[in-house]
Amino acid sequence: MRLTTPPRPLDVEALFPELAAHRRTTTRLHPRAGSPGVRDSHVGGPLLWPADEPWPVCEAPHGRGPSAAGPRPLLAVAQLYGRDVPDLPAGPDGGDLLQVFWCPFDAHGPTGAGMYVHLRWRRAAEVREVLTEQPAPGAVGFDGYVPSPCVLHPEQVAEYPYIELLTGALGELVEEWEGAQEEAAYEADETEGDGDAFPSYQCDLSIAPGWKAGGHAAWNLTGPGTLDCRTCGSATELLLTVATREWQSDGTSWIPLEERPEDQAQSPTGVVVGNHGKLNIFACPQDPAHPHEFSVQ
Repeated sequence: MRLTTPPRPLDVEALFPELAAHRRTTTRLHPRAGSPGVRDSHVGGPLLWPADEPWPVCEAPHGRGPSAAGPRPLLAVAQLYGRDVPDLPAGPDGGDLLQVFWCPFDAHGPTGAGMYVHLRWRRAAEVREVLTEQPAPGAVGFDGYVPSPCVLHPEQVAEYPYIELLTGALGELVEEWEGAQEEAAYEADETEGDGDAFPSYQCDLSIAPGWKAGGHAAWNLTGPGTLDCRTCGSATELLLTVATREWQSDGTSWIPLEERPEDQAQSPTGVVVGNHGKLNIFACPQDPAHPHEFSVQ
């Protein structure tokens, strides 16, 4: 199945030619319900995991009682093959397969109530015998951590920076235009009920929603932050976005041409991040072996 993002309602580079220098590509993963195998890029399916390699575990305590003690297997969330995802960079030692895990309990970090995410890179060709019975945590603290099996339909599109990251004269021009669009949309809703005729930079022209690899990060919750590599100090770049929804109610222009709002494809994975937001995962562009950084938005 092919899923195609509609052309943007406006040519943003025609409006603001300076944005061309900030253009990046991202690969929208378009997860949709399916039955993936170990050789597929997917969400919520079995991993290409070597039979002789220990499965990653979480050592943190998970609640109270004997059942909460001891290491608990991490939950497999997704795997991405570089051959399928144009905007997925190579991993350490030329790794071409990214595997994503997390603990299905909010019991981590400084507050003791945060997420724990773990990434593994590998060279797929080196996996000879695949682990057939893959461990599961046995219990989960929140159903939103458990992804439904989905196959991917990757599509590469262009993106532009989060509006609050645009600085100087360009930032002022975009902010002024955005304000005018919002005012026109409000007035149209009041009089004609057609505020959608006035697309906005933030919702329609800059950052694609949903699961994606690469591109620009959205900072809807916290506002723009700085995530530098803890090892070398380099500014990290967006590696992967794990999203609750494939589009928001104010961003329906991103719905694929092959689908409709009523097709029940807005939340195909069943994953819920934070307050129905997204998890941005960042990587060091200088060395993919350096630790990843994470931000819930």
